[in-house]
Amino acid sequence: MKHILLLFFLASLAQARKPNFIFILSDDIAQGDLGVYGQELIKTPRIDQLAREGTRYLQAYCGTTVCAPCRSVFFTGLHSGHCPVRGNREMAPEGQWPIPAETVTIGEVAKAAGYATATFGKWGMGFFDTSGSPHKQGIDRFFGYNCQRHAHSYFPTYLYDNDQPVRLPGNDGKGLGKTYAQTLIQNEMIKWVKEKAKDPFMMFYAVTLPHGRHEIDDLGIYADKPWTMKQKSYAAQVTRIDSDIGELVDTLRELGIDKDTLIVFTGDNGSSFDPKSEIGKLFKQDANGLRGYKRGMYEGALRQAGFAWWPGTIPAGRVDDSPWALWDLMPTFVEVSGATPPEGYRTDGHSLLSYLKGGEAPERDYFYWELHKGPVVQAARWGDWKAVRNGITKPIEIYDLAKDPGETTNLAGKRPELVKKAKAIFAEAHEKDPEWPLTGPTKGQLEEAKKAWAIKRKRDKEGWVPANAITRE
Repeated sequence: MKHILLLFFLASLAQARKPNFIFILSDDIAQGDLGVYGQELIKTPRIDQLAREGTRYLQAYCGTTVCAPCRSVFFTGLHSGHCPVRGNREMAPEGQWPIPAETVTIGEVAKAAGYATATFGKWGMGFFDTSGSPHKQGIDRFFGYNCQRHAHSYFPTYLYDNDQPVRLPGNDGKGLGKTYAQTLIQNEMIKWVKEKAKDPFMMFYAVTLPHGRHEIDDLGIYADKPWTMKQKSYAAQVTRIDSDIGELVDTLRELGIDKDTLIVFTGDNGSSFDPKSEIGKLFKQDANGLRGYKRGMYEGALRQAGFAWWPGTIPAGRVDDSPWALWDLMPTFVEVSGATPPEGYRTDGHSLLSYLKGGEAPERDYFYWELHKGPVVQAARWGDWKAVRNGITKPIEIYDLAKDPGETTNLAGKRPELVKKAKAIFAEAHEKDPEWPLTGPTKGQLEEAKKAWAIKRKRDKEGWVPANAITRE
């Protein structure tokens, strides 16, 4: 009898383990880059396998269509009308506009639930001496690039180990070098996962690939293709993501924690290239028939590659076309982890837990996006209706996504009541913030960005390394 009770006790402990959560955000990958979305030239066997072992989504939406605000939407659980970061606002000498101290982030929620936390790759939400430092926003372990401008080089002169700059010998930051940043980032990530295997962890794997510049240390199977160097490099970058994710999953299985781990994979925007461009044309990134690409508000910019994997919990082989967005991942994690969020927590999202397990997607009033990139652009979706405004002085466009997913026919002239509905959503969803006026960036913000880019160009020319950088063996 004692042995039976002991077995029941051990079983209850096993069931009580909180699941790990890994969010993988690939910088600029498109649906059309992956085999499971129809790509024929670029090989992604491990991602394709994971998508088949889990659920693949056809209408997974980004936070908004450039780097910093998109990852900030994930980190805060707020859509881009409420998020404190709504554009790629560059700061000097290094870093981007920081998440404010009072904002409750998924890192802080995870720590409140007893999770170990880490970010590997590209941060872009505030430098170390600001409120947006990863270590001030609930992240225990950080390795990679803090600043997006710095992350343009895959052979940089340094990376950050937490807030300590580490010199990378053999690199000048100007082109190909000796040490590929992704190799170091991947190795540090795998090491951390092994160290934290016995306890629950939340990891944001912010993979920089395949964002430009398109540099890689090995062209692999694409070396002899009759393509341009840029095309070969891009394909090799995507396949490198694939093999690195494969190594992560193999590690989870070796550690025996794969069934205790939820992985969500997406890109931070839809296609990054005009379909007529060098990369877009060869790899047919518009193969899904959607209009638009990065920095826009049409579906081709907002919909991203996406799948969820959690063996034994998420249905295998499911393909679902219900819409959801990155701001839904915060409340999903709250429910998955059983966390009691810290004071000040709020979210625009809905928990996807039941949906991930095979249920229906949560109902909601609307989705909303805005992007501050000069002229502020906006979009909203309610049901199958979609509204786009390419600047606050521009007319609102209306599309029926059920009949016209490619957004080819603007119905605004025929459906004035839908234009009125869109105006009401835009007014409700946009929370006024003096740092993000709808009239666009202020003179001071433009001057700060100009100064930041001037510093980057000077540092690139000099092969600059922070004075306190260390060299590791």
